[in-house]
Amino acid sequence: MGHVELGQAGEWRYNHQSGVLAVADLTVAVFVMPFNIHYHLNKQVWIFGAVACEAWVTCDVLCCTASILNLCAIALDRYWAIHDPLNYVHKRTLRRVTSQIIFVWLISAIISVPPLVGWNDWSFSGGNGPCELSANKGYVVYSASGSFYIPLVIMSIVYLKIYLATRKRLRERANAAAKVPLPSRPVATIAEREDSVAKNHHNDSRRNSLTEAVAAIELSDSAAPSAAAAPIKLTACWEERQRISLSRERRAARILGIVMGVFVLCWLPFFLMYIIMPFCGNCTLSAEWANFITWLGYINSSLNPVIYTIFNKDYRKAFKNLLSGKVCWKKLAGSAFV
Repeated sequence: MGHVELGQAGEWRYNHQSGVLAVADLTVAVFVMPFNIHYHLNKQVWIFGAVACEAWVTCDVLCCTASILNLCAIALDRYWAIHDPLNYVHKRTLRRVTSQIIFVWLISAIISVPPLVGWNDWSFSGGNGPCELSANKGYVVYSASGSFYIPLVIMSIVYLKIYLATRKRLRERANAAAKVPLPSRPVATIAEREDSVAKNHHNDSRRNSLTEAVAAIELSDSAAPSAAAAPIKLTACWEERQRISLSRERRAARILGIVMGVFVLCWLPFFLMYIIMPFCGNCTLSAEWANFITWLGYINSSLNPVIYTIFNKDYRKAFKNLLSGKVCWKKLAGSAFV
């Protein structure tokens, strides 16, 4: 499997996606979490009216779905970068990346908007009351599949392929590094010279000529190290580059495991609850547990910045620029995640 350094051409592409993920996570923190905190502190009584309730619930589904789908898009992007690096570098244009970003948010809107046009079981009638996600069975299956289960299957397959490809490349590079021969150089030993001189000790004139020859050999050999210095330096440089590359790829494989593990740990309990409760008439779940499970999902959006800012300078730069109001997509740069 080929490998190319993405350089600046690949850096801004991945940083675009990191920035969009940062936006999705930030919208969850700004537009969803504060109202959820107020709602549960107010003993699950919504005081802002029916329109605000519908807007909040729709925004909840929209932003959380966008965050999940962006994680899926990043996984697909990384797989493409590893599986087909040459085409990745040449075909991942700004137009394609922008189209992918629009597509993610469009799918998120298609999943979140239907309750606003009637696909719901809301009974909110003006005054104060509960404000909850639609429990309409058809919509629950539709939204859960699009928001979580389909992306989960895609991410699982893609990350498995990335892991296997990375492990294969690690082995290939380790084997290649082990097979690199050290450059040799001519060596003339003193013992050989002394033996040559001793055999002709009885002949003074010939000994003198051999002594001169030995001196010539010594001068010639003294230049050998400098002649071999370049191959030795190139070999050392190559081995160091391989060592750094192997270290980065091992680190990338660990990060993939962390990202996938955190994603499943945070969102799986919520979507199990979300899809089971409408179909289980005898099932009950306390408000405290339901709130805890819901917040596990929100925590994923909070952990994404932590994971990505610690392990990935693309996301760190994108999130920093986003918070400081200095978002400039064309100038963002960093190194690839994998």
